[in-house]
Amino acid sequence: MAAHIATGYSRLQIALHWLVAALIVGAYFTDGGMGRVLHERLNSGAAAMPLHVWLGSAALILIALRVAVRAIRGAPKAHGPAWMALAAAWGHRLLYVLMIAAPAAGAAAWYLGVTAAADVHGLIANALMLVALAHAVIAIAHQVLLRDGTLLRMARARS
Repeated sequence: MAAHIATGYSRLQIALHWLVAALIVGAYFTDGGMGRVLHERLNSGAAAMPLHVWLGSAALILIALRVAVRAIRGAPKAHGPAWMALAAAWGHRLLYVLMIAAPAAGAAAWYLGVTAAADVHGLIANALMLVALAHAVIAIAHQVLLRDGTLLRMARARS
């Protein structure tokens, strides 16, 4: 449970939001050939870490920090009717689950050698990108169509 109900996001929350988003997008678009690289690593023990692994590892660490900050600081209430608030709450829960599960599965494959986790990692990463895209479209629609300031909350810090 959050320590208090925030009226807006803090600078740290905003920075973590955009940094994690950039890391996830970067990791997603640097995954080319990872199946081959993982296979080589498991067969030969090669130690070189591709950019994809660095980005995913950094994302996982910052996502853990983001979850901790949100648990302590809270998040502002969603705008609109109750059904929108409920949809926003469940949408964010799904995003957090996917943001944790994708790099965790990747880490299980890369660091622990759990080859089955590599396929799961790819599926979760694709689902994460689709849900994140929907999240962005909904935030833009709130800003442009509903003009309720939803998108601006992730651009300007408030207490």
